[in-house]
Amino acid sequence: MLVNRSNAQPFLMITQEEAVARILSHMRPLPARSVELADALDCFAARDISAALSLPLFDNSSMDGYAVVATSCKVGARLRLVGEQPAGVDRELSINPGEAIRILTGAPMPAGADAVVMQEETRIDGEHVVLTEEVEPGENVRRRGGDVAEGQKLIEAGDQIGPQMLALLAAQGIGSLEVGGRVRAAIISTGDELIPPGATLRPGLIYDSNSVLLQALLTESNVSVASIARCADDAQAIEAAIRAATACDVMIITGGVSVGARDLVKPALTAIGATLDLWRVAVKPGKPFLFGHAGRCAIFGLPGNLVSAFVTFLLFVRPALLRLKGAKEAALGLSEIPARLGAAVANDSERAHYMRGRLSSGTFSIAGCQESHAVFGLSRSNALLRVRPGEQIAAGAEVTALIWD
Repeated sequence: MLVNRSNAQPFLMITQEEAVARILSHMRPLPARSVELADALDCFAARDISAALSLPLFDNSSMDGYAVVATSCKVGARLRLVGEQPAGVDRELSINPGEAIRILTGAPMPAGADAVVMQEETRIDGEHVVLTEEVEPGENVRRRGGDVAEGQKLIEAGDQIGPQMLALLAAQGIGSLEVGGRVRAAIISTGDELIPPGATLRPGLIYDSNSVLLQALLTESNVSVASIARCADDAQAIEAAIRAATACDVMIITGGVSVGARDLVKPALTAIGATLDLWRVAVKPGKPFLFGHAGRCAIFGLPGNLVSAFVTFLLFVRPALLRLKGAKEAALGLSEIPARLGAAVANDSERAHYMRGRLSSGTFSIAGCQESHAVFGLSRSNALLRVRPGEQIAAGAEVTALIWD
């Protein structure tokens, strides 16, 4: 029986909520780093950012047309054309009532002008512009600061930087910013039966899909995968791989964390002086889940079945990675989407069952076999459904689907 080194008591199976709380209690955001704007995509802001510039920076036209004084713009009015203001450098033009200046979209408004009449609502008669529609004061004018006021908070610490935020920062002239630290992770896949994809398959062997899955999940999480090790069930090899992986911020081990004679991960962790903080969580799939730490390296032991590894990564590893990267507290969980259940489901287990399925057009449908080894159904899934112990849910019922994007 695995023993907690800190209090010499056996580890008991705990709830998912308690496991997440314990894991996050050990996670601290990594030191912030400065990156160029283009490299900040999907990172988390390390500091609040406020606007140094008003947007728009100056009054400008939202249309191609003519800058005018609205009081002189009745239908049929003839306005004398006195100049042109293209987008770009302000020519510092000005007009009086009864005059018009040709203006293009985004161009600064001439002094004295308070509206823009659209080109389609005019006709040219020699050196005059004849109006075919009335125009109101302020029409087709973007006022300075109408979008963003100087000093306005744009981004809060912990916000994830998406493409739209990059555009907002670029509009402020910001070329670099501080974001959360870059997480480095090591993957260790264990088992005598594993061979790399592309190798010759012999009877009794299987291809290692876990390390491929984990590398993809980490890459998608904007985490740097520093090393990938594939170890046979050999105590010395596993210990050596674990010892080397402690140089990273996060170590993810798949297989070898249960109670079988060939489950060698826990003894190897003990041998390197790691502290084991929890083992066994009341979720299905994924009960034999382990968390510990060695120095600054967080250690996650995931079950060897691929679906179990996937679910435990989402439930336990992903929140820890987000905390390390500096995400807001509210962003650590999976996103919840209301949905209708396509077909009835039931959970006769004593553990919460995370069923894999597809969320489409507001309906969640179970995808394929729900056994922990079933890869095909997982490959068709884009959401999870949490079914509580002993719960039965009828077809058509309102449920909450969990997505990880």
